[in-house]
Amino acid sequence: MAERCGPHEVYFEFVAVGPAMRVSAIDAASGVEVTVIGPAGAARMDLEQLALAKLKLRLKREQEQP
Repeated sequence: MAERCGPHEVYFEFVAVGPAMRVSAIDAASGVEVTVIGPAGAARMDLEQLALAKLKLRLKREQEQP
């Protein structure tokens, strides 16, 4: 699934790992990837929003570095 994050496209990958769901968010432009893990029973949209927030924070930190 792809979503827009500002001017970038973001891809999400959902992988069930036992009772947990592993969600990766990948920025299409830079290739930066972050991963979050939550309960498999959690709403998919909630896990996606969590991964997207983590990706935005990571991209912001990388822009601020000299």
